[in-house]
Amino acid sequence: MSEIKHVLGISGGKDSAALAIYMSRKHPDINVEYYTCDTGKELTETYDLINKLNSVLGKNIRLYKSIDELNSPEKNPFDHFLAMYGGYLPSATARWCTGKMKLEPFENEIGNTPTISYVGIRGDENREGYISKKENIQSIFPFRKNIWSEDVIKKFLANNNMPFVKEQYEKLAPEGQLAIILQYVEQPISMRFTQKQKLNALLDSNVKLFNKVVFEFLKTTDYPVGKLESFSLIENDEVLGINEIFKILDDSGVGIPAYYLPLEYEVEINGELKKGSYSRSRSGCFFCFYQQKIEWVWLLEQHPDLFEAAITYEKDGYSWMEEHLEDLKRPERVMAIKKEHYLRTQKTKANAKTSTSWQDEILESEGEGCASCFI
Repeated sequence: MSEIKHVLGISGGKDSAALAIYMSRKHPDINVEYYTCDTGKELTETYDLINKLNSVLGKNIRLYKSIDELNSPEKNPFDHFLAMYGGYLPSATARWCTGKMKLEPFENEIGNTPTISYVGIRGDENREGYISKKENIQSIFPFRKNIWSEDVIKKFLANNNMPFVKEQYEKLAPEGQLAIILQYVEQPISMRFTQKQKLNALLDSNVKLFNKVVFEFLKTTDYPVGKLESFSLIENDEVLGINEIFKILDDSGVGIPAYYLPLEYEVEINGELKKGSYSRSRSGCFFCFYQQKIEWVWLLEQHPDLFEAAITYEKDGYSWMEEHLEDLKRPERVMAIKKEHYLRTQKTKANAKTSTSWQDEILESEGEGCASCFI
């Protein structure tokens, strides 16, 4: 049997950091290789987080390199690839940064080795995340109720696989549960009973049992998990959201990445001085084009040297967004952005049925972006 590689990518964000701690403590039987892909343009707070994780995990976080720095005239990955692309800055519609500095070094490092990749998408998120197109790499989501990826679920719940699923449930289901579960198993997927409805019904019936049946199915495939003799995560029935993520980080001593912590700013509204707060909602390069304008203001005021460095890339008609940073940093523009942000957050709080926290604001603003960078 081929040896299975277990890997977990650490982006510098809260979710991947918490997942690394979670796996090291909850599943010490799994020999996970922790890795990061450095763009050369991360925040200082990101590097601080990775250094703290090195100590807590008790093993070094490997660096998967995207370039040979010694033989590159640019000396760091981002500038190397920027030169390759003729100075064309990455954007939401031309996101070469993710592919070149995150995904390619990951897939090059893995090669053809059967690999399980653990991904820190939370139970309170509605997205799938990055799924490798390489057949030897399988993604697992330990924080979710459904730990399996969409491609696995689609094959497992396919109508033509129904006899196998029924047979396994008949073998594994506890007494008293089988009849109810078979009602869902034997109902074909259709417009009236979708794959999502069937998945949720089986998960709600018994998560651990569902995982055991999926594990038996995977043994009939070439998926890496199916090559394992045992897999402790099939006993997983935890669903972890943002509050649990912050608790893991706090309890471990690693702490919450400093850029998430809200900082106070002042803004004048109708002649009256008001106090709002801002922070950064995600990890990733300090000049990430997914940043909101209030996050650019945060960068300007908290890391003015990095803001000025971001400006130097805006040339030859290229800019990070529709508004040039030279214009955004003007005092009157900064105040306008703060005013808009303050009024919007106050309106959100007023419309909320329950009081909102800074964690809620992170949830609201993190929806757009790249899973490979921001988890």
